[in-house]
Amino acid sequence: MSVYLDASVLVALFANDSLTDRADAYLRANPEELVITDFAAAEFASAIARRTRERLLTAEEARAAFSTFDAWTAREATRAQITTADIAAAAAFIRRLDVALRTPDAIHIAAAQRIDAGLLTFDRQMAANARALGVDVLDG
Repeated sequence: MSVYLDASVLVALFANDSLTDRADAYLRANPEELVITDFAAAEFASAIARRTRERLLTAEEARAAFSTFDAWTAREATRAQITTADIAAAAAFIRRLDVALRTPDAIHIAAAQRIDAGLLTFDRQMAANARALGVDVLDG
């Protein structure tokens, strides 16, 4: 099974975070194919930049995180593009009204569903919504 990594997992992997050990342990114990979308990579970059603006990371630490992320994803992950079908599916999920989805979460869920990958996220609300939508959520 492929594993779709959302931004919460990526940040934990490449920035000193309270969930870093959890992310590392999951990946060591589960050697499945890892999939990262361009959208998840952009959200990762946004989170690192925000932490830098908030002075939680230095510019040097942020650049190191970006460099390590780029090298790791080139070596360890399959990159996938978000498609117009993902955006349409995300909009349909949101319009259901029975799940409290934010647009970025809906896009991640739609992409994981399209590529038939289990979703690995540390966002409890997103995980609950993904399960409600029939997407396999992995316990990380």
